[in-house]
Amino acid sequence: MIYLNGDFLRIEEARIPVLDRGFIFGDGVYEVIPVYSRKPFRLSEHLRRLQYSLDGIRLQNPHSDSEWTHLLEQLVALNEGEDQYIYLHITRGVARRDHAFPHGVAPTVFIMSNPLLTPPPGLLHTGAVAISANDNRWLRCDIKAISLLPNVLLRQMAIDEDALETVLFRDGFMTEGAASNIFVVRNGILLAPPKNHLMLPGITYDVVLELAQANGIPHEVRAIKEHEVRTAEELLLTSSTKEIMPITRLDNQPVGEGKPGRIFALLYQFYQSYKQTTMRGNSSIS
Repeated sequence: MIYLNGDFLRIEEARIPVLDRGFIFGDGVYEVIPVYSRKPFRLSEHLRRLQYSLDGIRLQNPHSDSEWTHLLEQLVALNEGEDQYIYLHITRGVARRDHAFPHGVAPTVFIMSNPLLTPPPGLLHTGAVAISANDNRWLRCDIKAISLLPNVLLRQMAIDEDALETVLFRDGFMTEGAASNIFVVRNGILLAPPKNHLMLPGITYDVVLELAQANGIPHEVRAIKEHEVRTAEELLLTSSTKEIMPITRLDNQPVGEGKPGRIFALLYQFYQSYKQTTMRGNSSIS
């Protein structure tokens, strides 16, 4: 079951006009929200990021936070599975093809839920393989825009090499992954690139830094040079659906000792504990 412009219906029944600006221009934004035990995870933070993306493309939010919450709760209830992930997609609506914003057009709102498949234990034990590439995307990566062709091509580069992710570098510094945020561990210190227009402000990125702060893990937020990534003790990948994963090979070279490291093990344990507390209705980090 999905939600489309005011109606709950089966996905096979959903129809969107070909002149929707999402189809014609990629003119829209989206959000991905994990759901654990039928409770959306960090929902207020996801809705805040959605608002930021809408502001970034000058599109009015069609719903209040309470209205979004009610819609998402209904959709989760209509779908099977305790753990799901919600894909929420808003475009500027249907209008004749013209680059200029149309007037008096209602936005298209589409929401669907799928089973949430977190990384399998085997992959967490061995770690993921990644490649690297030049970050050739546009300069507003902080907007969660539906026009994802550069990310698609960069991620496909990894798939072609039997890798999970592509780590991106721009002007000698790491930005993020094609579909994730990336953390670096050097000298026992967790390093995170600063939020700016060249990376998506990840919700799991925030959780990891909050967990590090709460549990005494040394950490810094600063620009990370490419050579620091390539000589790291550990690399971590984070996203709403992959949670926290270790990267143990980059460009056919081992990362550190070539196996998941101590900082990953700690953060993974803390993250799983935090998930359990949120399922019980307590969202505090400890």
